[in-house]
Amino acid sequence: MTADRGGSRVLTLPTDKTRPMIGETEPLNCLASAFARIPDQWHPRIAGQVNDFHVKLVKLAGEFVWHAHEQEDELFLVLQGCLRMRFRDGEAVVRPGEFVIVPRGVEHCPVADEDTHVLLLELSSRHSPTGSPSGPTAPW
Repeated sequence: MTADRGGSRVLTLPTDKTRPMIGETEPLNCLASAFARIPDQWHPRIAGQVNDFHVKLVKLAGEFVWHAHEQEDELFLVLQGCLRMRFRDGEAVVRPGEFVIVPRGVEHCPVADEDTHVLLLELSSRHSPTGSPSGPTAPW
């Protein structure tokens, strides 16, 4: 079951509330299927919502732009591949099963030297600045 929210497709619980779904028949907990449906990089898809936070899935490849988020922290959980989170004073290497939290106001530049799958946790009320990898959420 999906619903449109601001032009983005949001995954929701089916009517029996047993498990979240992608479309009519695919369980959301099948991350491989969810990522297989994402054709591009740097365009997150909303996979669900936990309280005031969106859970987003995104494919990354290459280097993004330097940017900062003034109002909120940002969590990147690497599921596949490897993410290098560059900071002005160093770099964090994040491998599958690891995460990095970028504090609000800290300038950073995500880099994926290989195809990398990431789960993002962000405030649902977030207004992303231009140049953010978690800018406008793409439709499923």
